[in-house]
Parts: sequence; C-alpha cells; structure tokens
Amino acid sequence: MITLTEQAAHKVREMLAEEEESEKLYLRIGVQPGGCSGFSYGMGFDSEKEETDAEFDQHGIKVLVDLESQTYLQGTTIDYKESMMGGGFSIDNPNAVSSCGCGSSFRTQTDEGAPENC
Repeated sequence: MITLTEQAAHKVREMLAEEEESEKLYLRIGVQPGGCSGFSYGMGFDSEKEETDAEFDQHGIKVLVDLESQTYLQGTTIDYKESMMGGGFSIDNPNAVSSCGCGSSFRTQTDEGAPENC
C-alpha cells in the first residue's frame, strides 16, 4: 500500500524516541479534504487502531491508514531528505494528477473538477 523509505523510517524512529510510551504508538498516515489542491496529507502518531484501519510494518514502524485514505494513498512512497536548510518528508503519490507547490496537498483524477485555491 504505502512504502516508507529507510531514511523516512529512521526519522520516524528518532521522533518516536521523543514520545512517551513510544512502543504503543502507530504512525498514522491519511488524507483529509482541504488544502489548495483538494486533499491534504496528514501524518502523526496515534495509540488507537480502528477496526477499518489497514495496518502494516515498514522497517520496524507500525503504520496505520484509515479506510477512506487507502484508495488515495495506494502505491505512495514517503521519503525523508536532509538538506542545508533542514529536512523534511516528501510524498510521491502516483494517484495525484496535480499538487500544490508546497507538496502538502494534491488532486486526483476523480476530483479534478474541485476548485483550486493556490
């Protein structure tokens, strides 16, 4: 479903180490309606797994994706890159037909008629 690169998993492990009871946390990845291109990505830690969540393991990271987001994120790769200006996660989503300049929102073939606010 989603590929978390080794670099991204390493960064998530670093972030998890700063959380209390990190062994009980999942990395939740999803999308929500909104953002300037139609949908916004969401990523954070969650201790609760819902019945309809897809759960999988990527490089030792327990990942959850909610049912609604699964279609939009199928085949997505999440990477982490360091640069002189800092670092950040990048998302390569093959389902996105366009995305905002900041890379935090996207549009799919099925929502191409949605208004753009960028």
